[in-house]
Amino acid sequence: MSADARLRAGRGRSGRTLALAACGGLLATGCATMPDSGDVQAVRGANPGDSQVRVYAVAPRDNANPDEIVDGFLEAMTSDDPGFATARKYLTQKAAKNWKPEQSITVLSTAPDREPADRHADPENRGRAYPISGRTIATVDSRHAYQAISPVEYAQAIHVVQEPVANGKDKEWRIDTLPPGLVLGEADFLRNYRSVNKYYFASGENRLVADPVYIRQRQDPVTRMDPVTQTVKSLLAGPTNWLRPAVDAPFPSGTGLKAGVTTLSTDDQSTLKVPLNVKADRFGGEVCRRLAAQLLVTLGDLPSVRVDQVELQDVDNDVVCRLGKAQAAEFEAVRDTGQAETPYFIDDDGRMKALQSGGKDTVQTADVPGPLGRGAEPLGSIAVARGGTRAAGVSKDGGSLHVSSITTEQEQLPAVFRSAAGAAAGPKNRLSQPSWDGQGNLWVADRAKGHQRLVLVPDGDGKWIEVHTPWLTADTRIESLRVSADGVRIALLITRDGRTTLQIGRIERQDGMDEQVVSVDGLQPAAPRMESVSSVSWAGPSRLVVVGREAGGVQQIRYLQTDGSTSASSVLPGLNGVNGVAAPHRETEPLIASSGNDGIVRLMPGANWQPVVKSGNEPVYPG
Repeated sequence: MSADARLRAGRGRSGRTLALAACGGLLATGCATMPDSGDVQAVRGANPGDSQVRVYAVAPRDNANPDEIVDGFLEAMTSDDPGFATARKYLTQKAAKNWKPEQSITVLSTAPDREPADRHADPENRGRAYPISGRTIATVDSRHAYQAISPVEYAQAIHVVQEPVANGKDKEWRIDTLPPGLVLGEADFLRNYRSVNKYYFASGENRLVADPVYIRQRQDPVTRMDPVTQTVKSLLAGPTNWLRPAVDAPFPSGTGLKAGVTTLSTDDQSTLKVPLNVKADRFGGEVCRRLAAQLLVTLGDLPSVRVDQVELQDVDNDVVCRLGKAQAAEFEAVRDTGQAETPYFIDDDGRMKALQSGGKDTVQTADVPGPLGRGAEPLGSIAVARGGTRAAGVSKDGGSLHVSSITTEQEQLPAVFRSAAGAAAGPKNRLSQPSWDGQGNLWVADRAKGHQRLVLVPDGDGKWIEVHTPWLTADTRIESLRVSADGVRIALLITRDGRTTLQIGRIERQDGMDEQVVSVDGLQPAAPRMESVSSVSWAGPSRLVVVGREAGGVQQIRYLQTDGSTSASSVLPGLNGVNGVAAPHRETEPLIASSGNDGIVRLMPGANWQPVVKSGNEPVYPG
């Protein structure tokens, strides 16, 4: 039983109306069911989001009372019932016809709480109105895009009336008015849905950008599609509304799966054949190749299928193109070189140092060539370009930004950008830590009071550009920033009204009269349930590692998706006094953090934090 199901049971609703199956592979000896009458007893169930727990809806019994009808419908919404046919049996004929569960999902922190019927809400006594309450933490739209929000009170109502049954003589209680879409507790949502990154090309570029959406863990009740087919269908439907302004979908408008396709599977060569509804002359050549690359990288995020090659077919089932994983890899924002990612930090003398593995359990520090490693000017923060050959450093006083090689010796070059604030303002009111995108462009924020701005230095040494940021007002400041490898998204720690929150912005580029116009727009919260956030790092195409606190809670380190979604398993082992965190692009490499108590520490996958350097700060991976 899922956590939300146990919670509902604990509230003592009468007339349980679902059957559960926990057929957990070798450990399961059968599937348990729950009767629809008798006392409800708590049972030991699966963890929240356990995809092996199945909920089977049960139709309303004859002469069910209004309480049972409402409770039964709320339970039936959490099932995999094809077409939600059983859930519709709790509705009047008109309501069943008009209800569109695929339209949207409202995600509550726990299962929706059904209050006793409010007789005053129906003064004409034509039925009964049941208040439904909870706390909304997210919504999912018709394009499967998840949007986390700061928890707010949810208050809706379900209205029931008596409707004649088939024989026309008897009447049964049925729901005639209900909230739109699905309403699910977080645990039931995570049990039924999983996050998948679909990929689109950055506008005018040849690199792919992750666009996270949620699909059903198993067969979709409405479309009857398996997870692979759902994912392909979602990709062909185009990017989410938030990402759309910054990416291209190179395939023809109206491209979709051939009618009637609900299952896609690979052959014995791990080739996935995808039949489309368009003629070959509309998507041949490079268009077909790019679409195949999108599909290959997207399906690589699904654990249930291994796809080594994609074959696209036209409406007549003729092969238009084939593409393998090695060919698709050239479009990824970060290419896997097979080499370990090197982390860096700043020592107590303001010099840049590298961390190199000295074996399974040991780490060694190494000097970095060039002025940043020599300490030509003591450093306050650093960033390493994706190629690992250059780095940027902000001086300890926060006043200047320098770029130099970290593979060869060279003299200190002039600053590529300086803060508008004088030394008296202090480092925290001057330049932020810099960040590189995957195209070799350098980003930094100037926090000078009255001159707050976000700056882009093209190629790390070109003429700096002030980024258009209409949201960066006089009472707002950028504490920290991290740009994604694809150069389309930016994670920002923004302080406003004394609170520091994590926002994800969309980077858009347009050609201007003299130079490219760059803007950051569409800010959306990525950690709305955290009261404050102190550090953030990208940890892959659409995942972040965040250090922060929930209201009234202690500091924690956890993984978050860029859409703000999370799970109970995303919280990392505790560490006291964390003031910085850095994550690699690949999950096989360790996390690096700096702690006021323990210096530089690392977290290997499946292990606990391990001290590696007694003192140091500002740990970074390339990016």
